[in-house]
Amino acid sequence: MSILFLTVVSNSWSQYWSETLNIDREFTTTVLVITSLITISWIVWILASKGHHPPLPPGPRALPLVGNLLSLDPELHSYFATVAKTYGPISRLWLGKKLGIIITSPELTREVLKLNDITFANRDVPVAGKEATYGGNDIVWTPYGDQWRMLRKICVREMLSNQVLDSVYSLRRKEVRNTVNYLYNHAGSPVNVGEQMFLTVLNVITGMMWGGTVKSEDRERLGAEFRQVVAEMTGYLGMPNLSDFYPGLAPFDLQGVKKNMKVLAKRFDVIFESMIDQRRKMVGDSENNDFLQFLLQLKDAGDSNPPFDIIHLKSLLMDMVVGGTDTTSNSVEFALAEMMNQPEILKRAQHELEMVVGKDNIVEESHINKLPYMHAIMKETLRLHPALPLLVPHCPSNTCVIGGYTVPKGARVFVNAWAIHRDPATWENPLEFRPERFLDAKWDYTGNDFRYFPFGSGRRICAGTAMGERMFMFLLGSIIQSFNWELGPGIKHDLSEKFGIVLKKKVALMAIPTPRLSNPKLYE
Repeated sequence: MSILFLTVVSNSWSQYWSETLNIDREFTTTVLVITSLITISWIVWILASKGHHPPLPPGPRALPLVGNLLSLDPELHSYFATVAKTYGPISRLWLGKKLGIIITSPELTREVLKLNDITFANRDVPVAGKEATYGGNDIVWTPYGDQWRMLRKICVREMLSNQVLDSVYSLRRKEVRNTVNYLYNHAGSPVNVGEQMFLTVLNVITGMMWGGTVKSEDRERLGAEFRQVVAEMTGYLGMPNLSDFYPGLAPFDLQGVKKNMKVLAKRFDVIFESMIDQRRKMVGDSENNDFLQFLLQLKDAGDSNPPFDIIHLKSLLMDMVVGGTDTTSNSVEFALAEMMNQPEILKRAQHELEMVVGKDNIVEESHINKLPYMHAIMKETLRLHPALPLLVPHCPSNTCVIGGYTVPKGARVFVNAWAIHRDPATWENPLEFRPERFLDAKWDYTGNDFRYFPFGSGRRICAGTAMGERMFMFLLGSIIQSFNWELGPGIKHDLSEKFGIVLKKKVALMAIPTPRLSNPKLYE
């Protein structure tokens, strides 16, 4: 019986261990299979991640919290060019919590502004931009979409088309002649060239918008005042602002950018309100068929889609005043300074004008297309001193790959046109002012050649190219045909630049005009 019991127990344990071993084997096998699958999946994910999400572009080491902010140079265009020399044509900087991507080659610019144009068609709106343009509701800062298309269509068709510009030629002519007369009356004395060019362009733009111009007796005072306001506004737009890099600090406005920009914008808003009130009181006056009249009619009709309201109206006025004045006037100032620095260039341009215009006549816009050397001077000025050296920063709406590196959604992308225009791989002796390099028809402003694109490229290309070209040529041609120019005794040429969203001369050009036309009536 005991043998029977032992046999039963022995068989029972044998069955138990057999079943247990089977269970362990199944468990072990299951664990091995699961572990293998997880390992394989992890390896596949890592490889896939590397394939679809390359690393960020290279750049200098960033400090905790502040990133690379402490190493920024105020002259951002040249500082970014230095960074590119070390880290390559696409590089990155950490601006606090904001990632900045710097593009410094024609090939990568083409990837950003052409191949991925829609992705990069948005803006990273700074605090200063929002304050200046009624919450960022203008052409410059509005996100790409229906509202932006509406605003650009209004601006291009009703304000800046060649047909519209042709129709207001008499206004431009009047203001340019006023400037020539002012310079004639101040012959032999130093004049601030930039201020006079600024006031001329301002009068043209405000005349197109609402017909108001600055009276001759107020010219010098208001020219300096308006230019100072615009200069401060563009300065804040180009200034690194902690509120942009640390959104949590924005309510504190530590640098006072928001507060100061609000004060500056208010000065223009008061003018806009005054002009709007005056225009509304002139109902039925068919002679006032200007830009403001059209905008008020569009707003009151209420049939645009999307809707066009008073904020959009004022934002467009702000774009015209701020965006159209400083850019053109600074470029003319740079051009004259470069020509005075190389008198043979000035003499050659004056000789061309004499051949086309004559010695007993004055420059008209109809002469512009017959002045190839003057066109070359304009193009060379915009190469060496592009009005917007970093364009207006772009902001990708989706994460994408540029030049083999990841550019995350929401980054601030700077295209360094200033550096690309000075690339020795494209330009012979790139730091020299040599208009002759543009005497062929190779270079234009269409933005299709990413070695030269002073007005930008893609959907966000400057809407005011035609206006800027006309004003530059007409103004510069008029002042160098009518006058010889020289610096005061003991003053040396200074062509250094000061960075802002709009590039300007660091030292204002104070030059002495001397009449060169024999007939005094040509200065009237």
